Amino acid sequence: MAPHALDSIPTIDVEPLVRRFDDPGLGAFPDVRDVIEQLDHACRNIGFFYAAGHGVSRELMDDVRSLSHEFFKLPDCDKMRIKMTPSSGYRGYQKLGENVSYGMHDCHEAIDYFRELGPEIQDLELAKTVMGPNQWPENPKRFRAVMEDYVDQLRGLSKAILRGVALALGGEADTFEGSRAGDPFWILRVIGYPPKDSLESPESFGIGCGEHTDYGEIWIDINWSFFEFFVLTGLLTLVNQDPEIPALQVKNCSGKWLWADPVPGTFVVNIGDMLKIWSNGTYQPTLHRVLNSAMDFRVSVPFFYEPNFDTKVEPLSFCLGNSKEEEKPVVYGEHLVKKVLTNFA
Repeated sequence: MAPHALDSIPTIDVEPLVRRFDDPGLGAFPDVRDVIEQLDHACRNIGFFYAAGHGVSRELMDDVRSLSHEFFKLPDCDKMRIKMTPSSGYRGYQKLGENVSYGMHDCHEAIDYFRELGPEIQDLELAKTVMGPNQWPENPKRFRAVMEDYVDQLRGLSKAILRGVALALGGEADTFEGSRAGDPFWILRVIGYPPKDSLESPESFGIGCGEHTDYGEIWIDINWSFFEFFVLTGLLTLVNQDPEIPALQVKNCSGKWLWADPVPGTFVVNIGDMLKIWSNGTYQPTLHRVLNSAMDFRVSVPFFYEPNFDTKVEPLSFCLGNSKEEEKPVVYGEHLVKKVLTNFA
């Protein structure tokens, strides 16, 4: 079935899916079936949706953005204490312009956090590129505690949404668990977009974040040096963006750019390249970009929920036959490392 070009990004109340998460008969409840149908419609036709009813408190979402603003207001010398380098496993602070899209320096600064790899993964030669401890700033004082709590809650929410996606594709609720994404890699990007007219030489920068998909190219509001995330999102991305500053744009299947305006209390959710492969092209990631034309500094905090680092991603058996050309398999860690080395300027 060819995708239908949507003229707006749908809002999905995922509360029934979150509330009934552990029920063995998850897909049989009428309210959950309704959510599953909405997820299928959004993933087939635009690859984006707003998630409401997700259970993460508005206070925590606001706190994450507020602390991010506090960090970006610090003097450069303080921010550079956690500078991202190859030796840090590409974890840490990235100053303005170090992320590149299509040969232009993206107009944002960021801090990148990855899941810290266990000994079973550290032994892989592939993992050495992104291996190392996350770097946390001394200030703001509550920064690390709040961000770690936030990551824990978004991991649970992502898992619940993916159970709905699995059922939408015709599989079992736990399709994306176990050896596929039961031990998921994750990425948290804390991104700051300055007003372009505040720059000394704005002509040397591109837009806030150039077109990309997610980790697939990782990501949405992310096109940072290394991931902006690859269109970044290998599997699923949840974005917490400042209210009242429209900046994120999504291209629908007819080529029209749609504004993903902030909707307080919701996450902007998008699917990535790994889900494209697992669904054998049934679900397609969507190009998106960031244009901060406002007079205010903008913060966006995307969370990327990824497959297991060492898993081989290939079309699911029940998705075979839904495309004329079968998607080529990839090892997620190889895909990630390639994007990291390509995007970091």
